[in-house]
Amino acid sequence: MAIRTILRYPDKRLRVKAEPVSEINDEIRALCDDMAETMYAAPGVGLAAPQIGVAKRIFVIDVAENDKPSELRTFINPEIVTRVGETVWEEGCLSFPGIHEEVERAAKVTVRAQGLDGKPFELEAEGLLAIAVQHEYDHLDGTLMVDRVSLLKRRFIDREMRRRAVSDARP
Repeated sequence: MAIRTILRYPDKRLRVKAEPVSEINDEIRALCDDMAETMYAAPGVGLAAPQIGVAKRIFVIDVAENDKPSELRTFINPEIVTRVGETVWEEGCLSFPGIHEEVERAAKVTVRAQGLDGKPFELEAEGLLAIAVQHEYDHLDGTLMVDRVSLLKRRFIDREMRRRAVSDARP
């Protein structure tokens, strides 16, 4: 396992639409292990493959509280099949460090995906898990948290992240 570099906005690779995984093999399982390790090291509750520069339809989520056992879930080729209700949740994103904004999402979702064993599963989620599923699913289509806030907030976040990128690039 290895900790991968998390891409930060405005990296253009975050806008790439991810491709389906055709075969769940040792390479894909190793990628998922790296994603989990990277997510935990960040630390975060979710990470999508495009956030580490891999345009595959995979994300990992663990919404367990720090003092509770891990609830790591791996979603390969996920599809959100139902969205019910509405809620507003303050979200953060590993690709937007330090930025937190209220985002409107469905209150409950049903997601269908494959696990690491290749077997399909379906999961009904609400609360933080539902929010994380929708957030990470967006990454697979190149949609970012910043796309779900007002134009004014989007401009502020864009300027701040671009300023940080220039500052980080200086020797």
